Amino acid sequence: MFSSEVNQMLLQGIGETLYMTLVSTFFGYVLGLPMGIALAVTDREGVKPNAVIYKILDVIANIVRSIPFLILLILLIPFTRLLVGKSYGSTATIVPLVVAAAPFIGRMVESSIKEVDFGVIEAAKSMGAGTFSIIWKVLLVEARTSLLVGVTIALGTILGYSAMAGVIGGGGLGDIAIRYGYYRWQTDIMLVTVILLVVLVQLLQTIGMKVSVRLDKRKS
Repeated sequence: MFSSEVNQMLLQGIGETLYMTLVSTFFGYVLGLPMGIALAVTDREGVKPNAVIYKILDVIANIVRSIPFLILLILLIPFTRLLVGKSYGSTATIVPLVVAAAPFIGRMVESSIKEVDFGVIEAAKSMGAGTFSIIWKVLLVEARTSLLVGVTIALGTILGYSAMAGVIGGGGLGDIAIRYGYYRWQTDIMLVTVILLVVLVQLLQTIGMKVSVRLDKRKS
């Protein structure tokens, strides 16, 4: 169907897309998981309410999430260039992806933790468990299935964001779709990249859901 050069380009695009998605998701959780835990714990109905900390994190999450990703990409170009030395390519795209993903992940983590039965938390408190023990041994354990489903959702969302980065030369399948499908009107290549993106999302979702089901203690 395509020349060997185009096939090689598509394979490279798949690799770059997975690289951006997986690395960005990892670092998104490095920032977003503590943020989500802090939001859930410091909420007025949380384990350790703190209105000041909650409000600060709440405002940060709301501000970043309200900025469209394409605009965030452009806004962060100076910071990205300062951090990685350039503002284009798959590695540079990871910077805005992490910034966009962290508050999104934080909100999902907060929601997952708030689903934990309050009676379980009260039982842990009655046995003398401290805040850290409750977070580590109760909240995260009880919410693990929901948290894993959240990882699956985050992977799909971040993969979609990575495709948008093609507008500014972000690399991956999105970049190929824009360069060939939009600028050169090669709709066949654009169609293939869209199909590949859909397949990748479905693959990541399927793997994520199967892992979450296996770890769900209610189905073990």
